[in-house]
Amino acid sequence: MPAFKPRPSHFQTLQNQFKTEAPLLGLLILWVLACCLALIGLGSLAIRDFDEAIVARVAYELSQANGIDQFLPTLWGSQYLNKPPGLHWLIASTINLVEQINPSSSSPPNEFVIRFIPALISTLVVPIGGLLQWQLRPNDRNACLATAGILLTILPIARHGRLAMLDGPFLSLMAMLWLLILVSEFKRPNRLQALGIGLVCSAMLLLKAPLLIPAALAAICPIIFGRGLKTWLHIEPLSLLSLGLLPGVSWHFFHYLRRGGDALWLWGGDGAARVLFQAGEGSDLGWKVPLIEMMEGGWPWLLIWPIGILWAWHSRNELWGRWVIGTHAILALAIMPLKTQLPWYSHPLWLPFALACGPPLTWLINRDSTKKFPGKKLLKKIPLLLIFISITLIIFALLGASGLVGNIRPYSTIALTTGVGWGVGSWLIRKKSKTKRIQGIISIFLGSLAGLFLLMMSSFWLWELNESWAVKPAAELIGGVTSEQIAIDEKEDRPSLNWYANQQIRPLQNLANPKWILTRNPELLLDKPLHQNCLVSKQKKEWSLLFCESERR
Repeated sequence: MPAFKPRPSHFQTLQNQFKTEAPLLGLLILWVLACCLALIGLGSLAIRDFDEAIVARVAYELSQANGIDQFLPTLWGSQYLNKPPGLHWLIASTINLVEQINPSSSSPPNEFVIRFIPALISTLVVPIGGLLQWQLRPNDRNACLATAGILLTILPIARHGRLAMLDGPFLSLMAMLWLLILVSEFKRPNRLQALGIGLVCSAMLLLKAPLLIPAALAAICPIIFGRGLKTWLHIEPLSLLSLGLLPGVSWHFFHYLRRGGDALWLWGGDGAARVLFQAGEGSDLGWKVPLIEMMEGGWPWLLIWPIGILWAWHSRNELWGRWVIGTHAILALAIMPLKTQLPWYSHPLWLPFALACGPPLTWLINRDSTKKFPGKKLLKKIPLLLIFISITLIIFALLGASGLVGNIRPYSTIALTTGVGWGVGSWLIRKKSKTKRIQGIISIFLGSLAGLFLLMMSSFWLWELNESWAVKPAAELIGGVTSEQIAIDEKEDRPSLNWYANQQIRPLQNLANPKWILTRNPELLLDKPLHQNCLVSKQKKEWSLLFCESERR
């Protein structure tokens, strides 16, 4: 094996290239907008989502732990084996910091405190995604900024990144991993690059460990086809990569030493094996679920996505085309065959989606006719189609605002703002003046961004699967009742109810003789022989709390 000769000037050269050529100021502005979008109204809605409530509780228990227990996540005092505690540690640190600053802060912590760190990390995909496009298409400033702007205005990225969940932060880490790998594709990696790749992989191992494999493969496969993997066949970069991997690998090894075979449940039984072989709730449509999510959440950029894929295939021998096709293919092969299909499982696909859409979008500005790409005539028609869609949105908004269709009235302002931005922008893109076309693209971005801001300031941005009833009234009804024998008259437990009640409320069918029963149907429940001697103790809105004395049972 040839000796590795470090090039200390390479990283400095890369820094200078970013400083002198990459549109860092534009990316910074877009990142600031992403932060504002992520944080506005962040604590305005209660935690309701199943996974978000579990993340919050695990983080809270870690914040109360001491010594070695801080490294072993628990859920209601029992071993938590679903995910590594990387994000939970960061949320726990935020909780501890808030408690130090304000000892009288609420318990459990408020929603803003729980969601702040995940939301902030999720915004990093915007500038990093832009820099990734910059590496794929050097000197294409418009494509760099367009890619970052697309990532800023994709609804699932904006909405899901605000939740205390792992998918938004993982997307940012995946973008960073791809960027660091891409920088070293044809040149021997600098020490910091090799170490950085290892550290990012460690962070991913502490976030969603099994997903590191397809995320890394998606970046490595285009390199193999580009014959750039030989740059890593040296002792120094491999050693530094291993050093960076040490924190993530060490925690998993420690976890195994402390919890034995149960620790493997994170990788197998409740990790890759579960989603690969067991169909979970909401998975009836199978492979169609990721496709539906892309069709629902990619507007308005969905219109140019097929053109981007077509162009990437046409440019498959070039760096950008190879990466777009390779990352799409690997991630689709990793996600679509899963037996358990939930909407956020398709979240990693948004990064290659934006990389594919950036160049066709900027072509609408430049209209460089010297380069031959398929689908140019179709691409020119897309602004006309978007005008039609924007008119539909405006009509939708006016019908709602006028009261003719009352059930859509709450969404009227969002639809009107978005429709006007898209309509004006599409009309300007059709102009001969390049300045007008630039204004048109900006107008489409602003329409999308303004619509997202209005959505995030409303009560509509937080929705979940089959869990529509509000948990706070029920939790307030239980307030002051501390008992292990509290049951809820539902088929399954609700982690968000447990979070606000600060105790576990188990399904009635799982408790033989509960002392307290929370129900929305007291009459129906009291008619049953087993509960005829129970009494209604409290009522609030749709909820009733029944008290069942032991001697009456």
